[in-house]
Amino acid sequence: MASYSFSAERVHLKRSVDSMLLGSVVLLTGTGLTVLFSSSFFRAGHLFGDPYRFFRTQGLFTLLGATLAILPATISLDRIRKFLPVMLLGALVLMSLTFVPGIGASLQGARRWIFVFGRSFQPSELVKLVMVIYLAHLLSNKQDSMDDAVNTLLPPFLVLALFSFLIYVQNDFSTAVFVFVLGMAIFFVAGAPLRYFIGLGLVSTPLAVILLLSREHRVRRLLAFLEPTLDPSGSGFQILAAERALESGGAWGVGIGLGTQKMGALPEVHSDFVFAVVAEELGLVGVVAIIALFTVFAWRGYYIAMRAPDTFRSFLAFGVTSMIVFQALLNIAVVAGAVPATGVPLPFFSSGGSSMLVTLLACGFLLNVSRSVSDPEELHG
Repeated sequence: MASYSFSAERVHLKRSVDSMLLGSVVLLTGTGLTVLFSSSFFRAGHLFGDPYRFFRTQGLFTLLGATLAILPATISLDRIRKFLPVMLLGALVLMSLTFVPGIGASLQGARRWIFVFGRSFQPSELVKLVMVIYLAHLLSNKQDSMDDAVNTLLPPFLVLALFSFLIYVQNDFSTAVFVFVLGMAIFFVAGAPLRYFIGLGLVSTPLAVILLLSREHRVRRLLAFLEPTLDPSGSGFQILAAERALESGGAWGVGIGLGTQKMGALPEVHSDFVFAVVAEELGLVGVVAIIALFTVFAWRGYYIAMRAPDTFRSFLAFGVTSMIVFQALLNIAVVAGAVPATGVPLPFFSSGGSSMLVTLLACGFLLNVSRSVSDPEELHG
């Protein structure tokens, strides 16, 4: 086993990253920053007297994330695996700090952030990536005993459930469900028996419904999704404004920077509903282009997962790709009115330093795996 790791590491260090994957990440990042500036300058100017406020912060975290991503993109993944206990403990400590007065902050009824040196950080974003690495590591080591529910599947399931619960008690139901579903997807590709998913679904579905209906704001979101015109100036306001933005864009859009819905008509337009700006200012052409970039990212990511030389790298590539692609699909579906509002950001686009930082770190891991694919010429075929 040691000789295999040494050999794999030597081959790994000689190969270049997938150029199509890297290109899609660069284009998504650059386009996201451009759209964010257009969507945020009015609100930033109104709130802070500085139209560059959100853009400057996002740019700072983008630069930081791109710099830090060099580490997971270049060093041996086998060495990174040795630090998993530290990663898990660190994620747990950060999640716990959100409940500590003076460190954690409650905004709009949720305790999702900690403040460090005057900057906010959302630990649940980091949990997404840590869970992917942890499950990829543990399940890849247990491939010969996937039928053993007690010794193989239960321990990582309990860890996943613990972090999902901590996110839930931060009053972030959508992210808690997202992390749990993402983890279950990794269990599935790792070969966990289907009967366990059926049993879990029978138990968790009623529980999820109860938790969904346990808070008034979640019920309002659900009702607004079903019939936004019942409360057009309240819970249905965002959905109706997003619909207007989608409709006004037409085929070619009104032009970058010329949209009007961001001028106060659409709350959180720089965050959860940033894709509405894409639709209004860039039109159907821009929407198709952005979806095409995410499609290329998904294609290369899942291709790398299928071609990876071992199960750990395969599960890691699958998890990272799914983490980013699932969020994109969910956010776009919300803006299109296909699902209720969730608060899940659009990767590379939504304002939020934590999301951008973790997304770029995750891309670093995926680029690392792309270097270990068995045939570098086939990687681009």
